[in-house]
Amino acid sequence: MDNYINYFFLVFTSFFTLINPLGSMPVFLSMSSELNAKQRNRTARKAVIVAFFTLLLFAFGGDYIFQIFGISVNSLKVVGGIIFLMVGHDMLEARLGRTRVSDTEKQVNAYVNDISITPLAIPMICGPGAITNAVVLMQEANTTPKVVLLVLAIAAIMLLTYSIYFGGTKILRFIGETGNKVMMRIMGLIVMVIAVEFLFGGLKPIVIDIIQSANM
Repeated sequence: MDNYINYFFLVFTSFFTLINPLGSMPVFLSMSSELNAKQRNRTARKAVIVAFFTLLLFAFGGDYIFQIFGISVNSLKVVGGIIFLMVGHDMLEARLGRTRVSDTEKQVNAYVNDISITPLAIPMICGPGAITNAVVLMQEANTTPKVVLLVLAIAAIMLLTYSIYFGGTKILRFIGETGNKVMMRIMGLIVMVIAVEFLFGGLKPIVIDIIQSANM
């Protein structure tokens, strides 16, 4: 019994650390600042649902997906870094707020669908670290109860992430429009720094492998 409790605690804490919903919450608020409460709630809900099923997909079939397509974790980091870099640049230029509620419902829905999948669900919530963690922990889940605990822990993290995003709307009302514009630019800078870390974290092992292969 203690073994299962320790495993659940390991899964929960590792995913919470890697996903870091408290850290990504300001980014979510900045990107959804022009949406009303209902649209912001729908964006958060869709983002965590997409992230949840993406993590399950890689947990149960990550090894096969990597083998079939020749994908490496380092490649995921590079792609995630590029996506973050583009998003961070748009946030610095305040471009993410150009779709307003006064636009047509079709445009607003398209914006919600766009940001809820990329970059919120992938790679902000479900990033390379979380995907790798899901694959590794599934390999350690050598019994059915552990597999069930892994799924429950991921679901609990997604529910917690949604609650944090949803509760963040009170912060948005408190800081006002000017504060939100300032926060968007600050978070844009931070997102771009994260992008650089992702890029170099993925490129470094790839370059080392190329150099080692050339020297052989």
